[in-house]
Amino acid sequence: MRPYLKWQTTISYLKDPPKDYADKVQPPYDFWGVFDGIEAKVTAGTYASEYAFGYDLYEAFQQAHDGHFGFTPDSVGSIFTFGRTVSLASVSEDGKSLPVIYAYGDILAASFGNASFTPSPIVEIDGQNATEYLLNWSQFGSLQDRDALWNNLFYIPAQVSLGTSGTGTGTFSGSGRGRYAYPGATTTFVFANGSTVNNQNFARVLANFANITSGADIYREFFAVPEDAYENALDLAVSTTSSATSSATGNATSSTSSTSTTSTPAPGYPSPIVRQSNNLNGGYFLDQPGFEDVAVLSVPSFVGSGDVEEEFQNVNSELIAAALAANKTKLIIDVSANGGGTILQGYDLFKQLFPSILPYGATRFRAHEAFDILGQEYSAIAADYPRNLNQTDDILDIESSAWNYRTDADVNYEPFTSWPEKYGPHEFGPGPDNFTSIIRWNLSDVLTPLNSGGIYVSGYLNRSNVTVQPFATENIVLVYDGYCASTCTIFSELMRQQAGVKTIALGGRPNYNEIQGVGGVKGTNDYPWSYILSAITEAFTYANGTHQEELNKTALGGYSQLPLYRSSSGPVVNSRDGIREGDVEETPLQFVYEATDCRIFYTPAMVVDQSAVWRTVADTVWGGGNACVAGSNTFYGNKTKRDGGVMRMHGIRRDVDVEAAWKGLSVHTGESIVLGGDSIMLP
Repeated sequence: MRPYLKWQTTISYLKDPPKDYADKVQPPYDFWGVFDGIEAKVTAGTYASEYAFGYDLYEAFQQAHDGHFGFTPDSVGSIFTFGRTVSLASVSEDGKSLPVIYAYGDILAASFGNASFTPSPIVEIDGQNATEYLLNWSQFGSLQDRDALWNNLFYIPAQVSLGTSGTGTGTFSGSGRGRYAYPGATTTFVFANGSTVNNQNFARVLANFANITSGADIYREFFAVPEDAYENALDLAVSTTSSATSSATGNATSSTSSTSTTSTPAPGYPSPIVRQSNNLNGGYFLDQPGFEDVAVLSVPSFVGSGDVEEEFQNVNSELIAAALAANKTKLIIDVSANGGGTILQGYDLFKQLFPSILPYGATRFRAHEAFDILGQEYSAIAADYPRNLNQTDDILDIESSAWNYRTDADVNYEPFTSWPEKYGPHEFGPGPDNFTSIIRWNLSDVLTPLNSGGIYVSGYLNRSNVTVQPFATENIVLVYDGYCASTCTIFSELMRQQAGVKTIALGGRPNYNEIQGVGGVKGTNDYPWSYILSAITEAFTYANGTHQEELNKTALGGYSQLPLYRSSSGPVVNSRDGIREGDVEETPLQFVYEATDCRIFYTPAMVVDQSAVWRTVADTVWGGGNACVAGSNTFYGNKTKRDGGVMRMHGIRRDVDVEAAWKGLSVHTGESIVLGGDSIMLP
């Protein structure tokens, strides 16, 4: 495992983070100290079970709170996962009072007028104050920000709209990473009205237990590995096939089961003007009185699956065109539930909205021996071929990779002239640690489709006709639920820092503090371990026998398949940091705290009807409403009435599909979800 961990960019910062991060986000975390401790216990024979070892190893990664840094052992994620029968919601009754906890089913029943009772808040869970219990449970989530982790406990329509590729009904009920935490046999709720409910929890059985009669049987059947699991990259190169390696492009595309051939329901969403069939994005108009000039672009994902990249890009274009044709002058961009996707989709949407701005998007890798050698090898191989699409797939993989110095641009958006210029290394951060030079995407690169799932970025090459800004900056607002991560981070950084778009965050813990909108991983690229191994194997494949032996004596010889066989889903590392323009210290954005311009509490209507969110936002930004409970009291110079005067409570649409809303309670994260390859976060 250790060779793969050298690719993780943030380990030194985790141990000694900036003060703002330590105070407001997560405390310092010594990953190597924990990891070394687990290894020592294995060596000493301390562990009594495979599960105990596996869960400690899982938690070693989990406690980094980095959605791009994960290893789920087979003993944790391949046999059982766990869940509860009750989903929760955190809502403010009037949008101003502090949120309280309800059973989501109670909110649904009350919302549709068919409840024979008045919903009562939950005040205790398993004998503990409900808020304290949930604050602790939230730490099982994949996000870093505590307000985002809080939101992710609950039923959020945007997550449910993604079906099994989202975090479903929340980590409390056993979706997302909450499915790996054992909740006990039962959960007991105490309500404010004095009633008590005891519910039985459940396990999802993922393995076939036919002919399994003992723990030893489980180990032999599910955990024992074949002999070739110990083969390293050279062994794989000289053999013709491998069951565990992958040639998926790591720079910008992702292999994920986030799409299917059937349309995914979106409970609580109105009828769209246009939408992607799996709700990865969609366009809506707010036609209620007072909102006739408002369009909404819902973007709960940036794809990550090559077969729908063009569809996703087209949905964005079609919504913009339809909005302009219908004289819509204002645009809400809702990135609730957006855990990332294809990197260049984030760039493309930004360029559709702001075609005159050159995206900055600085990134860097951690510099280490294996990365350097790959750069030397790939750059040398690519020198023999012209940079065009008329090459074999293997050559195109090499030519378009980050290890070819001809790929990407430097900090000044100029071409690199050599691998040493691109590699560096440069010392930054605690330690200090070593990193590459700043790297920016070359959006005019003819090989762009190889790193984008097939699209060209708007404003470049065959989309150079996109030149007109469709909406004024002051007529755009970006809305988050805290889950924004990966490519969503990239998009948010461009929108906020370069375009000056204002932002609103929803929900959060029960207090009146400002909160972040981007609460997930702010790294800009993840690499699956399988991709790293595949890339190293490729370097061996192109070397002759003598050079293969030379490479095998370097760090490249230390990579094997074994960790891939013992993982229930593709392990990943955060391969690239995002760096803000002008930051001479190059602090990774992962460790930069940034509150939104406004915070709005969820109301009961807003967790049932997504359009209630949009109407509340539109009213606040352009209608003089007062829904902000923290943050600025102005938007683009227009004062919002936060003096306790008027707040318009926006109710549930009459055409909300009640049956679909109830069915939404059965949505959970798919057990087969394997994400990886670009800037997408593991749920």
